[in-house]
Amino acid sequence: MNYEEIIKGLHPLEVKVLLNFNKGDPISAKNTMEKLSFLQGQCNQSFSWLSDKQFIEEKSRTTTVFVALTDSGWEYREKGTPEQRIFDLVKSGEPLTLPEIADKLNLENKDVGSAFGSLSKAGLLSMNVEKKASIADASKTDGIEKMKKLLDLIASKEQVLEKDLSPAQRELVQKNSKKRGSGGIFKIIEQEEIIYMFTDTGLTVKEKMKSMGITGEEIGVLTPEIMTSGEWKTRGFRGYNINIPPARVLMGRKNPYCEFLENLKNKLASLGFEEFDGPLTETEFWNSDALFMPQFHAARDIHDVFYVKDPLHAREIAQPYLDHVSSTHENGWKTGSRGWQYGFDRDFTRRMILRSQGTVLSAKTLPNAKVPGKYFGVVRCFRPDDVDATHSADFYQTEGIVLGEEVNLRNLLGLLKIFAEEVAGATEVKYVPGYFPFTEPSVEVHIKHKVLGWFELGGSGIFRPEVTEPLGIKVPVLAWGLGIDRMAMMSLGINDLRELFTFDIENVRMRRRK
Repeated sequence: MNYEEIIKGLHPLEVKVLLNFNKGDPISAKNTMEKLSFLQGQCNQSFSWLSDKQFIEEKSRTTTVFVALTDSGWEYREKGTPEQRIFDLVKSGEPLTLPEIADKLNLENKDVGSAFGSLSKAGLLSMNVEKKASIADASKTDGIEKMKKLLDLIASKEQVLEKDLSPAQRELVQKNSKKRGSGGIFKIIEQEEIIYMFTDTGLTVKEKMKSMGITGEEIGVLTPEIMTSGEWKTRGFRGYNINIPPARVLMGRKNPYCEFLENLKNKLASLGFEEFDGPLTETEFWNSDALFMPQFHAARDIHDVFYVKDPLHAREIAQPYLDHVSSTHENGWKTGSRGWQYGFDRDFTRRMILRSQGTVLSAKTLPNAKVPGKYFGVVRCFRPDDVDATHSADFYQTEGIVLGEEVNLRNLLGLLKIFAEEVAGATEVKYVPGYFPFTEPSVEVHIKHKVLGWFELGGSGIFRPEVTEPLGIKVPVLAWGLGIDRMAMMSLGINDLRELFTFDIENVRMRRRK
């Protein structure tokens, strides 16, 4: 065994432990902290290293249990437990309801209810016919006194050995101890003491270090202060292994998908677009009805939604938009359309859902939109889709509208080109006719992924008058709703959109470097 090489690789913490204990000495965290002023963590680290090298070995292991007060325990020791305070309050005055007690003592209603239950079970308090707490038997205060004495005992020593408590006190501690995820008066602390001793190999290394003049005080880092003071002249230096690989430097970076979203927002803002946003929960009215999607039509099957259980319905839909939209569905209102020719259900339209498409925000923006105007959003949407490489039940869309007297399909195709080529980075793009109940004409944009092949990026079109006029807009409106997750997948060079939301931090770092 090459002891010199081994000794050169020892950490100063290991060296100090080896040099400051002798054959047969018990080595523990407690005596190491006392003798060498180590912190608990330094003891644990040095013992782990020395054990791995088989320089020390475990001889015994003892677990000691202590009891201490929680923050609530210290507060109860100073102010009294809720049981004691409630009993003293009721005893000193007239009967009170539990809410009155909570108000007077500045306690939570649940704490008052729990404490009253304990007092009632002990026979101290009872509830009279007026539903007020009153004294039942003022002499049965043994439980309150035992708790007070136990709090005083533990507070006087900060922590006590569990074995030094009486069986009754230990039972009281167990009933009121802090459990995981909940509060309590007492906390139980387990401290494990491990005793180590030197092995023959450890003793040999110790003697070799002495003969080499190793002290554990060798300089590990040469600083300007050491150079200036001349300390380097009188102290030795730790050995330096140039073959050890350098520490990996992990620089702080933005998540690549978040950075992609920021770049998209910056690009659209630089083109004069204003950003819109809204709540995740919406009504059927804004999610579908305002977009001229009939309540009976199979087109709604395309946008299956997650329904909200509570509340089931919104209180109301803003007027005059409800009247305008319902008339448009029924007979076309003033749009020149025949509508869908059915009886509009005003209760169904108030049904609460998770928004299934970003176009809901476009519809909500129209009543207050400027003409001319340009708006966009990065919108989180929800649909009960089967999850695969290009689909998710929880996804993002980039949504937008452009309003103006002169806007046309050519302008829309230009915007789609920006998204497909400049944002997604696609080199092969095609535009195909599509159908959506709220746009005419309608266009789908498709891009080709090098692994997944062709897939739809999203839909777009020019809003029909049945959408815009009931919401107060008389000019053409370009609209699009594109899958931004799919654009990011294309831009970042990944083959599965689930990688955008991975918990694998190494995957995220590698993706950022590309």
